[in-house]
Amino acid sequence: MAGYVPYGETEYASLQVTRDGHVAEVTLTGPGRGNAMGPDFWRECPQVFAALDADPEIRAVVLTGSGEHFTYGLDLPAMAPALGAVLAPGAQARERTDFHDMILAMQQAANSVERCRKPVIAALAGWCIGGGVDLVTAADFRYAAADAKISIREVRVGMVADMGTLARLSPIVGEGHTRELALTGRDIDAARAAQIGLVNEVFDDREALLAAARGTAAEIAANPPLVVHGIKSVLDHTRSAQVDASLRYVAAWNAAFLPSKDIGEAMAAVFEKRTPEFGGH
Repeated sequence: MAGYVPYGETEYASLQVTRDGHVAEVTLTGPGRGNAMGPDFWRECPQVFAALDADPEIRAVVLTGSGEHFTYGLDLPAMAPALGAVLAPGAQARERTDFHDMILAMQQAANSVERCRKPVIAALAGWCIGGGVDLVTAADFRYAAADAKISIREVRVGMVADMGTLARLSPIVGEGHTRELALTGRDIDAARAAQIGLVNEVFDDREALLAAARGTAAEIAANPPLVVHGIKSVLDHTRSAQVDASLRYVAAWNAAFLPSKDIGEAMAAVFEKRTPEFGGH
């Protein structure tokens, strides 16, 4: 990572933060397989982007994943204890209230990316699944490597996506594409993502992808920072209220309706490495 040096004094379990001049790079590192998003990520991501937002020396951010993939999404094994209470038979108002609060807290990860006053470029290689889509749709725009594969996978594991994809994707790709991807859980490749406008450009490999993202970030960083902040503020103004309302609604929906036999079946199938059989209960 020529030119990039560690940023700040804080070490994170799920993210690596480096900088080169006025450009910061945030890299998902796990610790789950495929940079999966466990408790560390949901806690640390808002901290990282709050620090970058407050730093006058940072003017643009590149967001990417370590290794071959952006992220496999929610780390189900790591999050199972947190999900266990609300999914347990007989869960009542206390468990549902705690779960509702947990969803709102986790939503702050993607919110912190969207609300960062420094433009964020998401650079996707390999898999970008579930929570990864929540994260990259909160970025200002997205580049992809040719091997990128994207999936709003939640429907296939018995969940309504509740971290922001359903609120943020329609303005990017349109209502029809959003509904198709969310309702099927279908995987799409980089070429399809570019065709529908989910990514701005596709590059041959991860090396070319990062070079392009860093180059564009440096180009943005060379512009007057207060004007850049103003452009982001104006662009975000019209959608912010709609996004906030959608996030509150889906948090309440999942707190009420996520517990089901189907999600239990989905999680069992993940651990047992088999195809789930859903019964609508």
